[in-house]
Amino acid sequence: MKAARFSRFGGPEVLEIVDLPDPHPGPGEVRIAVRAAGLNPSDWKKRAGLMDEELPQTMGHEAAGVVDELGEGVADVAVGDRVFGFSVEGAAQAELAVLSYYAPIPPSLDFPGAAALPAAIETATRALDQLGVGSGRTLLVNGASGSVGSAAVQLAVVRRARVIGTAGPANHEYLRSLGAVPVAYGEGLVERVRALAPDGVDLALDVAGSGVLPELIDLANGAEHVVTLADFAGAKEHGVVFSRGDAGRAVHVLGEIGALIEAGRFSLPVARTFPLAEVAEAHRVAEEGGVRGKLVLLVGE
Repeated sequence: MKAARFSRFGGPEVLEIVDLPDPHPGPGEVRIAVRAAGLNPSDWKKRAGLMDEELPQTMGHEAAGVVDELGEGVADVAVGDRVFGFSVEGAAQAELAVLSYYAPIPPSLDFPGAAALPAAIETATRALDQLGVGSGRTLLVNGASGSVGSAAVQLAVVRRARVIGTAGPANHEYLRSLGAVPVAYGEGLVERVRALAPDGVDLALDVAGSGVLPELIDLANGAEHVVTLADFAGAKEHGVVFSRGDAGRAVHVLGEIGALIEAGRFSLPVARTFPLAEVAEAHRVAEEGGVRGKLVLLVGE
Protein backbone atom coordinates (compact mmCIF):
# COMPACT_ATOMS: atom_id res chain seq x y z
CA MET A 1 0.00 0.00 0.00
CA LYS A 2 0.99 3.66 -0.45
CA ALA A 3 1.51 5.55 2.81
CA ALA A 4 2.88 8.87 4.06
CA ARG A 5 6.13 8.53 6.00
CA PHE A 6 9.29 10.41 6.96
CA SER A 7 12.73 8.94 7.67
CA ARG A 8 14.38 12.09 9.02
CA PHE A 9 13.13 15.10 10.94
CA GLY A 10 12.73 18.44 9.23
CA GLY A 11 10.35 20.54 7.15
CA PRO A 12 7.52 19.28 4.95
CA GLU A 13 10.05 18.29 2.30
CA VAL A 14 11.09 15.21 4.37
CA LEU A 15 7.67 13.61 3.77
CA GLU A 16 7.51 10.76 1.28
CA ILE A 17 4.86 8.52 -0.19
CA VAL A 18 6.28 4.99 0.15
CA ASP A 19 5.19 1.38 -0.41
CA LEU A 20 4.57 -0.50 2.84
CA PRO A 21 3.22 -3.99 3.58
CA ASP A 22 -0.56 -4.21 3.83
CA PRO A 23 -1.68 -4.18 7.50
CA HIS A 24 -4.16 -6.68 8.93
CA PRO A 25 -6.59 -6.19 11.83
CA GLY A 26 -6.17 -7.87 15.18
CA PRO A 27 -9.03 -9.01 17.45
CA GLY A 28 -11.74 -6.37 17.71
CA GLU A 29 -10.25 -4.25 14.93
CA VAL A 30 -11.25 -3.56 11.33
CA ARG A 31 -9.25 -2.66 8.26
CA ILE A 32 -10.56 0.00 5.92
CA ALA A 33 -9.79 1.04 2.40
CA VAL A 34 -9.07 4.65 3.32
CA ARG A 35 -10.99 7.36 1.50
CA ALA A 36 -9.96 10.32 3.68
CA ALA A 37 -7.57 10.94 6.59
CA GLY A 38 -7.45 13.89 8.97
CA LEU A 39 -4.40 16.08 9.52
CA ASN A 40 -3.63 17.32 13.05
CA PRO A 41 -1.00 19.59 14.67
CA SER A 42 0.64 16.49 16.17
CA ASP A 43 1.48 15.33 12.63
CA TRP A 44 3.72 18.25 11.76
CA LYS A 45 5.11 18.42 15.30
CA LYS A 46 6.21 14.78 15.00
CA ARG A 47 7.69 15.43 11.57
CA ALA A 48 9.64 18.39 12.99
CA GLY A 49 11.09 16.21 15.76
CA LEU A 50 9.18 17.90 18.58
CA MET A 51 7.54 14.72 19.89
CA ASP A 52 8.58 11.11 19.24
CA GLU A 53 12.25 10.27 18.65
CA GLU A 54 11.80 7.09 16.61
CA LEU A 55 12.49 6.94 12.87
CA PRO A 56 11.01 6.25 10.40
CA GLN A 57 7.45 7.23 11.28
CA THR A 58 4.18 6.75 9.45
CA MET A 59 1.52 9.43 9.72
CA GLY A 60 -2.06 9.92 10.84
CA HIS A 61 -4.40 8.78 13.63
CA GLU A 62 -7.85 9.35 12.12
CA ALA A 63 -9.45 8.10 8.95
CA ALA A 64 -12.69 7.24 7.21
CA GLY A 65 -13.30 4.62 4.57
CA VAL A 66 -14.89 1.31 3.65
CA VAL A 67 -14.40 -1.83 5.75
CA ASP A 68 -12.55 -4.48 3.73
CA GLU A 69 -11.29 -6.89 6.42
CA LEU A 70 -12.61 -7.86 9.87
CA GLY A 71 -10.57 -8.82 12.91
CA GLU A 72 -11.52 -11.74 15.12
CA GLY A 73 -14.71 -11.15 17.10
CA VAL A 74 -15.95 -8.15 15.12
CA ALA A 75 -19.72 -8.44 14.68
CA ASP A 76 -20.97 -4.82 14.77
CA VAL A 77 -19.91 -3.92 11.20
CA ALA A 78 -19.58 -5.83 7.92
CA VAL A 79 -17.27 -5.68 4.92
CA GLY A 80 -18.49 -2.82 2.73
CA ASP A 81 -19.71 -0.62 5.61
CA ARG A 82 -18.65 3.04 5.81
CA VAL A 83 -16.84 3.72 9.10
CA PHE A 84 -14.55 6.30 10.70
CA GLY A 85 -12.25 6.10 13.67
CA PHE A 86 -8.76 5.85 15.14
CA SER A 87 -5.63 4.09 13.97
CA VAL A 88 -3.65 3.62 17.18
CA GLU A 89 -0.58 2.66 15.14
CA GLY A 90 -0.52 6.18 13.67
CA ALA A 91 -0.69 4.96 10.10
CA ALA A 92 -3.99 6.34 8.83
CA GLN A 93 -2.57 8.48 6.02
CA ALA A 94 -2.33 5.47 3.72
CA GLU A 95 -4.37 3.42 1.28
CA LEU A 96 -5.25 0.90 4.01
CA ALA A 97 -5.58 1.48 7.75
CA VAL A 98 -6.42 -0.64 10.78
CA LEU A 99 -8.94 1.05 13.11
CA SER A 100 -8.97 0.01 16.75
CA TYR A 101 -11.91 2.29 17.59
CA TYR A 102 -14.57 2.98 15.01
CA ALA A 103 -18.22 3.81 14.38
CA PRO A 104 -20.56 4.02 11.38
CA ILE A 105 -20.29 7.23 9.36
CA PRO A 106 -23.45 9.32 9.88
CA PRO A 107 -25.61 9.14 6.73
CA SER A 108 -25.36 12.86 5.97
CA LEU A 109 -21.54 12.93 6.05
CA ASP A 110 -19.11 12.26 3.24
CA PHE A 111 -15.70 10.65 3.82
CA PRO A 112 -13.75 13.92 4.33
CA GLY A 113 -16.33 15.15 6.84
CA ALA A 114 -16.11 11.88 8.77
CA ALA A 115 -12.30 11.82 8.72
CA ALA A 116 -12.26 15.28 10.30
CA LEU A 117 -14.11 14.11 13.39
CA PRO A 118 -12.23 11.60 15.59
CA ALA A 119 -9.34 13.60 17.05
CA ALA A 120 -11.34 16.80 17.56
CA ILE A 121 -14.37 15.20 19.18
CA GLU A 122 -12.34 12.81 21.36
CA THR A 123 -10.01 15.55 22.59
CA ALA A 124 -12.88 17.94 23.31
CA THR A 125 -15.00 15.30 25.05
CA ARG A 126 -12.08 14.08 27.17
CA ALA A 127 -11.45 17.62 28.40
CA LEU A 128 -15.13 18.32 29.08
CA ASP A 129 -15.37 15.04 31.01
CA GLN A 130 -12.30 15.95 33.08
CA LEU A 131 -13.75 19.37 33.87
CA GLY A 132 -17.19 17.99 34.71
CA VAL A 133 -18.97 20.32 32.29
CA GLY A 134 -22.72 20.04 32.70
CA SER A 135 -26.02 21.87 32.88
CA GLY A 136 -25.92 25.33 34.41
CA ARG A 137 -22.13 25.66 34.42
CA THR A 138 -20.36 28.52 32.67
CA LEU A 139 -17.36 27.38 30.61
CA LEU A 140 -14.68 29.62 29.12
CA VAL A 141 -12.94 28.13 26.07
CA ASN A 142 -9.65 29.80 25.14
CA GLY A 143 -9.13 29.20 21.43
CA ALA A 144 -12.72 28.40 20.55
CA SER A 145 -12.74 28.72 16.75
CA GLY A 146 -10.36 25.91 15.73
CA SER A 147 -11.42 22.32 15.21
CA VAL A 148 -11.00 21.19 18.83
CA GLY A 149 -12.25 24.48 20.25
CA SER A 150 -15.39 24.55 18.11
CA ALA A 151 -16.05 20.89 18.95
CA ALA A 152 -15.73 21.71 22.66
CA VAL A 153 -18.11 24.66 22.31
CA GLN A 154 -20.81 22.59 20.59
CA LEU A 155 -20.48 19.58 22.90
CA ALA A 156 -20.63 21.84 25.97
CA VAL A 157 -23.78 23.50 24.58
CA VAL A 158 -25.28 20.02 24.15
CA ARG A 159 -24.56 19.51 27.86
CA ARG A 160 -26.54 22.73 28.52
CA ALA A 161 -23.56 24.74 29.69
CA ARG A 162 -23.18 28.45 29.02
CA VAL A 163 -20.09 28.90 26.86
CA ILE A 164 -17.86 31.96 26.44
CA GLY A 165 -15.24 31.54 23.72
CA THR A 166 -12.13 33.52 22.84
CA ALA A 167 -11.32 34.16 19.17
CA GLY A 168 -10.24 36.89 16.80
CA PRO A 169 -12.98 39.30 15.69
CA ALA A 170 -13.31 37.58 12.29
CA ASN A 171 -14.52 34.43 14.04
CA HIS A 172 -16.99 35.99 16.48
CA GLU A 173 -20.04 35.47 14.29
CA TYR A 174 -18.98 31.85 13.75
CA LEU A 175 -18.85 31.30 17.52
CA ARG A 176 -22.30 32.83 17.93
CA SER A 177 -23.59 30.37 15.34
CA LEU A 178 -22.23 27.53 17.51
CA GLY A 179 -24.00 28.83 20.61
CA ALA A 180 -21.09 30.59 22.35
CA VAL A 181 -20.70 34.18 23.50
CA PRO A 182 -17.51 35.44 21.81
CA VAL A 183 -14.80 37.58 23.38
CA ALA A 184 -11.54 38.84 21.89
CA TYR A 185 -8.34 37.29 23.19
CA GLY A 186 -5.30 39.34 24.18
CA GLU A 187 -4.67 42.03 26.76
CA GLY A 188 -7.74 42.85 28.83
CA LEU A 189 -9.22 39.35 28.54
CA VAL A 190 -10.08 39.12 32.24
CA GLU A 191 -12.01 42.40 32.16
CA ARG A 192 -13.89 41.43 29.00
CA VAL A 193 -14.93 38.06 30.44
CA ARG A 194 -15.97 39.64 33.77
CA ALA A 195 -18.18 42.04 31.83
CA LEU A 196 -20.08 38.91 30.68
CA ALA A 197 -19.70 36.92 33.91
CA PRO A 198 -19.13 39.32 36.84
CA ASP A 199 -18.34 36.52 39.31
CA GLY A 200 -16.05 34.75 36.88
CA VAL A 201 -16.68 31.39 35.23
CA ASP A 202 -17.13 27.94 36.72
CA LEU A 203 -14.65 26.17 34.43
CA ALA A 204 -12.04 27.02 31.80
CA LEU A 205 -10.55 25.02 28.94
CA ASP A 206 -7.34 26.17 27.26
CA VAL A 207 -7.16 24.89 23.69
CA ALA A 208 -4.81 27.53 22.29
CA GLY A 209 -1.88 27.31 24.71
CA SER A 210 -1.35 31.06 24.38
CA GLY A 211 0.11 31.66 27.84
CA VAL A 212 -3.12 32.74 29.55
CA LEU A 213 -3.37 30.08 32.26
CA PRO A 214 -2.93 32.66 35.10
CA GLU A 215 -5.89 34.62 33.71
CA LEU A 216 -7.99 31.47 33.33
CA ILE A 217 -7.17 30.43 36.91
CA ASP A 218 -8.24 33.88 38.11
CA LEU A 219 -11.50 33.75 36.16
CA ALA A 220 -12.33 30.17 37.20
CA ASN A 221 -11.43 30.75 40.85
CA GLY A 222 -8.67 28.16 41.08
CA ALA A 223 -6.34 25.93 39.07
CA GLU A 224 -8.50 22.91 39.89
CA HIS A 225 -11.21 24.33 37.61
CA VAL A 226 -8.92 24.65 34.57
CA VAL A 227 -7.72 22.09 32.00
CA THR A 228 -5.24 22.79 29.21
CA LEU A 229 -4.77 20.83 26.00
CA ALA A 230 -1.81 22.82 24.73
CA ASP A 231 0.37 24.34 27.48
CA PHE A 232 2.39 21.55 29.10
CA ALA A 233 4.96 23.85 30.71
CA GLY A 234 2.30 26.24 31.98
CA ALA A 235 0.27 23.39 33.44
CA LYS A 236 3.28 22.23 35.41
CA GLU A 237 4.07 25.74 36.60
CA HIS A 238 0.53 26.65 37.66
CA GLY A 239 -0.82 23.29 38.88
CA VAL A 240 -3.31 22.88 36.03
CA VAL A 241 -4.31 19.50 34.58
CA PHE A 242 -2.74 18.86 31.17
CA SER A 243 -5.12 16.58 29.31
CA ARG A 244 -3.47 13.85 27.28
CA GLY A 245 -4.80 10.73 25.64
CA ASP A 246 -2.51 8.24 27.36
CA ALA A 247 -4.49 8.80 30.57
CA GLY A 248 -7.59 7.32 28.88
CA ARG A 249 -9.42 8.34 25.74
CA ALA A 250 -13.08 9.38 25.45
CA VAL A 251 -13.71 7.02 22.53
CA HIS A 252 -17.36 6.68 23.59
CA VAL A 253 -18.03 9.88 21.64
CA LEU A 254 -17.43 8.11 18.30
CA GLY A 255 -20.69 6.22 18.74
CA GLU A 256 -22.56 9.25 20.08
CA ILE A 257 -21.69 11.97 17.58
CA GLY A 258 -23.78 10.60 14.71
CA ALA A 259 -27.10 11.33 16.41
CA LEU A 260 -25.99 14.91 17.17
CA ILE A 261 -24.88 15.46 13.56
CA GLU A 262 -28.11 14.07 12.12
CA ALA A 263 -30.11 16.26 14.52
CA GLY A 264 -28.23 19.36 13.35
CA ARG A 265 -26.61 19.89 16.76
CA PHE A 266 -22.98 19.35 15.73
CA SER A 267 -20.84 20.12 12.69
CA LEU A 268 -17.14 20.38 11.99
CA PRO A 269 -16.19 22.07 8.72
CA VAL A 270 -13.52 20.72 6.41
CA ALA A 271 -11.42 23.75 5.56
CA ARG A 272 -9.48 22.24 2.68
CA THR A 273 -8.63 18.87 1.12
CA PHE A 274 -5.42 17.61 -0.49
CA PRO A 275 -4.58 14.41 -2.37
CA LEU A 276 -2.36 12.10 -0.35
CA ALA A 277 0.48 12.82 -2.78
CA GLU A 278 0.35 16.49 -1.66
CA VAL A 279 0.78 15.74 2.06
CA ALA A 280 3.81 18.09 2.22
CA GLU A 281 1.70 21.04 1.03
CA ALA A 282 -0.97 20.12 3.59
CA HIS A 283 1.69 20.29 6.32
CA ARG A 284 2.80 23.73 5.12
CA VAL A 285 -0.76 25.04 5.34
CA ALA A 286 -1.23 23.43 8.77
CA GLU A 287 1.94 25.02 10.18
CA GLU A 288 0.93 28.47 8.94
CA GLY A 289 -2.16 28.23 11.18
CA GLY A 290 -5.30 30.31 11.04
CA VAL A 291 -7.38 27.54 9.48
CA ARG A 292 -11.02 27.29 10.56
CA GLY A 293 -11.97 23.63 10.42
CA LYS A 294 -9.94 20.58 9.48
CA LEU A 295 -7.41 19.83 6.77
CA VAL A 296 -8.09 16.43 5.21
CA LEU A 297 -6.12 14.18 2.86
CA LEU A 298 -8.03 12.37 0.13
CA VAL A 299 -7.05 8.76 -0.53
CA GLY A 300 -8.28 6.06 -2.90
CA GLU A 301 -11.37 6.41 -5.05
